[in-house]
Amino acid sequence: MESKFLQHETLHLDALKLLRQLAPSTLIDALALAAIGSALSAYLLRGYVWEKPDPHQHLWFERPQAAGVEGSSGKVTTRNITEKAHELGKDIIIFWGSQSGTAEHFANRLAQELPRRLRLEAMAVDLSDYDPDTIALLPRTKIAIFILATYGEGDPSDNACSFCDWLTWIKENTLSSLRYAAFGLGNSDYQHYNRVVDRVTAGLERCGAESLTPVGKADASRGTTEEDFLSWKESLCDVFRERLGFAESSGGLEARRELAFKVVEDDSLDLADLHTGHPVHVLDSGKSGSNSQIKPLKIKHSRELFTSSSRNCLHIEFDLSNAPELTYKTGDHLAIWPINPDQEVDRLLNILGLSEKRAIPILISSLDRAIKAKIPSPTSIDALFRYYLEVGAPVSRDTVHGLASFAPSPATKEFLLSISRDRDTFADFLSQTHATMGRLLEIASKAAGETSKWQGLPLSYLVEVLPRTQPRYYSISSSSITSPRAPSITVLVANTELTGSKTPAVAIPGLATNYLLSVSNSLCNTGIAQNQGKLTYALSGPSETLAGGLVQAHVRRSKFKLPALSSCPLIMIAAGTGLAPFRAFIIERTRLRSIGKPVGKMLLIFGCRRPDEDYIYHEELEQAAQSLEGRLRIVSAFSRMDGTPKVYVQDREKVNFQYPKVAELEAKTDID
Repeated sequence: MESKFLQHETLHLDALKLLRQLAPSTLIDALALAAIGSALSAYLLRGYVWEKPDPHQHLWFERPQAAGVEGSSGKVTTRNITEKAHELGKDIIIFWGSQSGTAEHFANRLAQELPRRLRLEAMAVDLSDYDPDTIALLPRTKIAIFILATYGEGDPSDNACSFCDWLTWIKENTLSSLRYAAFGLGNSDYQHYNRVVDRVTAGLERCGAESLTPVGKADASRGTTEEDFLSWKESLCDVFRERLGFAESSGGLEARRELAFKVVEDDSLDLADLHTGHPVHVLDSGKSGSNSQIKPLKIKHSRELFTSSSRNCLHIEFDLSNAPELTYKTGDHLAIWPINPDQEVDRLLNILGLSEKRAIPILISSLDRAIKAKIPSPTSIDALFRYYLEVGAPVSRDTVHGLASFAPSPATKEFLLSISRDRDTFADFLSQTHATMGRLLEIASKAAGETSKWQGLPLSYLVEVLPRTQPRYYSISSSSITSPRAPSITVLVANTELTGSKTPAVAIPGLATNYLLSVSNSLCNTGIAQNQGKLTYALSGPSETLAGGLVQAHVRRSKFKLPALSSCPLIMIAAGTGLAPFRAFIIERTRLRSIGKPVGKMLLIFGCRRPDEDYIYHEELEQAAQSLEGRLRIVSAFSRMDGTPKVYVQDREKVNFQYPKVAELEAKTDID
């Protein structure tokens, strides 16, 4: 104890000596210390006492011409959803979390239908527009509905991330006054099927919220997303009527809907002020930081990966030279903004009697303060159909039923009502009919023996029911350490044949994949066959901004990454173009191995139809396996080999995971 005391005493004396040495001994020293102290205080008080930030500084960076994207409602004026619902007099708040736009579309449709059917005032709400904790303030007189998509590896959409995080840490019984219903969108082909809606409802239950009806789930793998939603919606309306006592309106489902938007032709608008087709992020990408700016990117190279002439699979490499602000990391996604084919644009313009008015400027605004018009305005009719609405999307049964209200004749109306009467009838119609909006209007008129145009169908209805054009996301198949300025994607060109179609077979073309095929063909790449439907596109884009093989694209950050330790082993399972991110992983590890870095063992289980038809990147993978000197093992599964049983990746997975070496590979992280 004494020695410790002496040590402390010695240190104390040393400190006093040091302070005496540092003490100012002259007037100049004192003035210098005072000056240093004043400068330090001034620096620390900057922004508080002097050089305060200008509260209007942000106005220098706002673009008034971009205000049309938000519509007449402008930006959200409050982050408190309870205050907003009270201000607008809404009974039902429909929160949506959407990545591709489907959940948002369902939410908007439900918000339009509930007032018509049950006299309930409803509003559709972007989850990121309001603070999650204000949901806890909703009284029991309000009802919350959650329509949530599961994206990627079981992740919430960008705009639902904050809400999902909030649910994980709030205290129990925080939401004891909340009554809710929920619907999820997912794909049962993937491991985390509807994981987001399951997590959210579990969180709501933990916090004391009351569920009004069983959770609804859509399954994209069965192609029943629309019908799953309609079934859940009917059960929800039953609960509102029978359990909560809300009365059905006199017109019920047959009541003509009130339009949510207004579209006005205006020849006086300056053409220079029009939005001519340039895509915009409707969701503020700054909320999540996951999306880069949208830029026109040039296709540097494109080649065919399949040996079969009946299908196309493209390896497309882009050039980032003219977009220095765009960067990517291995595992990220590249989002492609497609253009509608000329055939669908012209078909819809013609049946509406608008072919001669396609260049006329239009103004789009919302008639409901709770709804934002997310189509850029002002624009032109041609740009609306070519760039901003997916006019080639399949029309839902709900939409067909609503179209009957605008039919040009009783016979046409009866036809539309007959095919949309029930689920089975409509499914049979779709099994043999490519039913885009333009095609459906033509078919309905022809079935009724009519030749007149649908000039009574308002553009505002189409703005409301047609999905807004969304980007398509592709896993980047290149490594950022070997190709930092040349990301590549792997694209299977989709042409889905209808099951009930007769000869000749009717196929539904994928929007973005056929667009990319057309751009690739325009660059005179050899070895790429023309698309079967001979679709044409305005490849030069609005104001010639895409001439020369450019497409609008942006990078989206992904959580699907290589382990930080290159020595960590990997098990990769993929079928078809699902190989894309794993190709990038293998390329990266091959490079790391070549410069002497330790690389963990890898197992790739890959499935396709036939080795001589669609085994993409086959030679490249074999070369990588040789370069990695036993650290990459490839197991293949072929589902359509002549004379052999069908084998899928699931079968290989079951067998290979029984091997001791694979179990060791999965469990250990220190293998080099």
